Amino acid sequence: MLVVLFTANGVRAQQESDEAKGDVIVINKADFLEKVYNYEKNTSEWVYEGEKPCIIDFYADWCGPCRRIAPIMKELATEYKTDILIYKIDVDKEKELAAHFGVSSIPMILFVPKEGRPQYLLGAYPKETIVETINSFLLKKQ
Repeated sequence: MLVVLFTANGVRAQQESDEAKGDVIVINKADFLEKVYNYEKNTSEWVYEGEKPCIIDFYADWCGPCRRIAPIMKELATEYKTDILIYKIDVDKEKELAAHFGVSSIPMILFVPKEGRPQYLLGAYPKETIVETINSFLLKKQ
């Protein structure tokens, strides 16, 4: 039991460290329910659980387009580390999350504002398009 507790605390500490450094953070269902949206508790409306807007990259290791945008996401996590969080969800490991969001094609990038409903981009877009969406939709910059 203590090993599990220490491991869980170690994972949480690593995620918090990754957030502070501006890294892309791999999350699972439990993390998603806690940090993004608890769809098991809030079944009728979207309620964002986070403190900063976030991006969620639904991906798979075998996906070529996903591998092409991974470095872009890493750059953006560093560039926007004080403004947004960037998470990754492996659709092969987190099938329930992928199904909940109707992910049928990857990469799918979900943009989650602090208030209001999220929107998404489907496919491997260039950095400029993602930056434009961050600035206009998440940060409300013109």
